[in-house]
Amino acid sequence: MIISGGFSGPYEQLVPQFERISGIKVATGSGSSQGTGPQTIAAQLARGVAADVVILSREGLTGLIAAQRIAAGTDVDLARTPIGVAVRAGAPKPDVRSVDDFKQVVLKARLVAVPSSTSGIFLIEEIFPRLGIAGRVNVKATPRGSGAAAMVATGEADIGLLPVSEIMHAPGVELAGVIADEIQLHQIFAAAIVVASKEIDAAKRLIAFLTSESAAQTIRRGGMEPLGTGS
Repeated sequence: MIISGGFSGPYEQLVPQFERISGIKVATGSGSSQGTGPQTIAAQLARGVAADVVILSREGLTGLIAAQRIAAGTDVDLARTPIGVAVRAGAPKPDVRSVDDFKQVVLKARLVAVPSSTSGIFLIEEIFPRLGIAGRVNVKATPRGSGAAAMVATGEADIGLLPVSEIMHAPGVELAGVIADEIQLHQIFAAAIVVASKEIDAAKRLIAFLTSESAAQTIRRGGMEPLGTGS
């Protein structure tokens, strides 16, 4: 398995259950859904890193399908989560419910941390320009959402903008709220079998478990809306 950060919280709780029920052991690596550099899931697969299953944003998975890295017809949506605002644990929580509130919060922040993957790309390339604040926000993109959350936890960044599921999973930060619907990305995380997999049956069983009714409650607790057929 290679997994990005958005679904990691529920995944880390569900995999031990799957291993216990199935008798199948899962080795897990990590990577970014999108972006540049050697840490992305696409880059890892391109250089021959072995994987049977990937879990990443639907945007990133679309790229892998186009690159013929995914076995046809094996992609399945697992869960959806919005972009939220992370603050350091115990810090005041800014109001970000409206677009104007959001603009003021990000403009006043000393530093805004975002992932360099799907949600950060969306904010930097689409939302900040649309709001007329591109170049005015002091923003830093980190390779992973966990890095953005860590910057907030240490006080290096005033706020982080990243998937709610990653905020709830990160130590030292709290969820201040979700950004307004007009500028929101309800990010879908999906699973698929890698075309070179030699463990097709085990991979199918893992994906079936992650989309089962028994997994749905854990997914909800992780700040995500389950999308599996059993939920």
